[in-house]
Parts: sequence; C-alpha cells; structure tokens
Amino acid sequence: MAPPFKVVVTGFGPFRDHKVNASWVTVQKMKETGGLGSDIELEIVHIEVEYGTVDQVVPKLWKQHKPQLMVHVGVSGRAKSITLEECAKNTTYATQDNSGKCPRNGCCKKSGDSCLKSSLDMKKIAEEAKKINPDIEIETSKEAGRYLCEYIYYTSLHLKKGASAFVHVPPLNRKYTEEELATGLRTVITLMIDQIRSR
Repeated sequence: MAPPFKVVVTGFGPFRDHKVNASWVTVQKMKETGGLGSDIELEIVHIEVEYGTVDQVVPKLWKQHKPQLMVHVGVSGRAKSITLEECAKNTTYATQDNSGKCPRNGCCKKSGDSCLKSSLDMKKIAEEAKKINPDIEIETSKEAGRYLCEYIYYTSLHLKKGASAFVHVPPLNRKYTEEELATGLRTVITLMIDQIRSR
C-alpha cells in the first residue's frame, strides 16, 4: 500500500488591522468542511506574524511531517481574489513584525538566491481552478509583498524539501465568505497535488 500523500497548510495569526486573519480562518474552514479528501494526510498549522517564529517553525514542519507539498496562506488587504504567488524574493524586508523586529540586513537567507520560484505551474493551476469554480476569481502574482507572507514562502522554497506554494486570500467578506474562500483554497491545493502526482 502506498504511503499517504502528506500536505501541510499554514495560516497566519492577527496583525495590524487584521484582528481576525482571513488566512487562518480559511485554512480552518477548509479542514472543517472535508479537508482535501480521505486519501490526503492534511496538517494545518497556525503561525504567528513574526520573522523569528517562521525561522524556527518552518524547518521543523518540513522535518517532522515530511510533506510532499507545503502551502502557506496569508491575507492581503489589496487582494480582490485568491492569488497564487509564483516566486519569493530574498531581500528588502524592512517592515517590522508583531514583535517589532525586522530580519537582519533585510535579508531572509544570507546565502540565498535573490529570487526563488515554485516548482508548481501556478498559471496552469489558476486556469484550471477557474474552470472548476467560475464564481471564484483566481489569479497569479510575482510580488508577494516583502513581509511575512513572502518571507515564509522564501524560507520554504530555500529548504528545497518538497513542493512549496503560497496563496494570498482577500479579507473576509470583502468579496467572498469564509466558505467560498475555503472552497477556492481546496480547489487550488487539490490541483497542486494532481500536478505533483503527474510528474
């Protein structure tokens, strides 16, 4: 019998005006409403909006769970749709986190490449997701924001332990309910899994 396909999905806690972070609400709702199916081993993890926490927690998650796919989810106040981030940059992190800190020299990984790209074809996933859920807008981006969202994405990509992805969701009820966001998130992650399995 083949071992289960393992997926870890993270969501962030509150920060600034986001007293309830739509990312964590969406991740929880996705799991509560069926997860990713009975053949997928799903682990969801809450992450504080702190660079140091990301540095400590993300490597542990890869080591402990050994997932084939890790998906980080964050909220963007500018987002009007579910956004699949194609890549993450290594430098110019200058915005303080919840603990009032920034990465040293504004850099995620001292020896890292300037930009890392996901091994997943995000444009193809977005196109397929829109066919499945035409009422939920899905788009791609190459600018993840140079804050904790891009920082956690770069951290996972730099570890090179498996496929990594980042999904931005808009604030709750701006355009979509938490149920709709959970449905959209489930769809894109399922397509990511299908893409990995087809390699």
